[in-house]
Amino acid sequence: MDDILARIALCVERGKVNAGSRYPPELKGQDGADELTRQALDRNIRPGEILTSGLISGMQRVGEKFKRNEIYLPDVLVAAKAMNAAMEHLKPYFISGDVKHKGKVVMGTVSGDLHDIGKKIVAMFLEGSGWEVIDCGVDVSSQDFLRAIKQNKPVAVGVSALLTTTMIHMEETVKTIKSKFPEVKVLVGGAPVTAEFAGRIGADMTSAHPQEAVEYLESQ
Repeated sequence: MDDILARIALCVERGKVNAGSRYPPELKGQDGADELTRQALDRNIRPGEILTSGLISGMQRVGEKFKRNEIYLPDVLVAAKAMNAAMEHLKPYFISGDVKHKGKVVMGTVSGDLHDIGKKIVAMFLEGSGWEVIDCGVDVSSQDFLRAIKQNKPVAVGVSALLTTTMIHMEETVKTIKSKFPEVKVLVGGAPVTAEFAGRIGADMTSAHPQEAVEYLESQ
């Protein structure tokens, strides 16, 4: 049992999606995250154990390597692809309640800003660590964030901005969220965002590394 979970974790870490995947070369021709997850379910391994000891374990290694600059964005993307292939088999168990997410996180790029690559990277790491992400997209107003919070009751909100000209909207958004939902943690990010700016506008956390956002939520 432990062997197949370790193999799933390795496939996620190395981006081995399925048996037909040529990447990585050393695993060519072997079953990938897709087949191994199906096999684990067929062996009656609990879906929650597959998620924790297989998928989350693999993505944690990806996050740690990315944080240390040992791997790069293309490696993260193929790891996420492998994770998503495996998650397709676990989705029915989330719907039925047999497997539960750690919590919900609402994410969005602030009003006036149409950039979302960084946000999507953070979302991948959060989902790979067992969180449910509600992505509101780009050009999200303060009121849109409030509606998403009311509908989903998240433990945290991720607010992104890439342009210095849209950072003013980030300040407005954070203050609006905190005024209505002071218990919700607000994480901010984007190229121009600094720790000093995040503290000044009342955000709870910012980081240049997506893995640190995961670690922060895990510590709460």
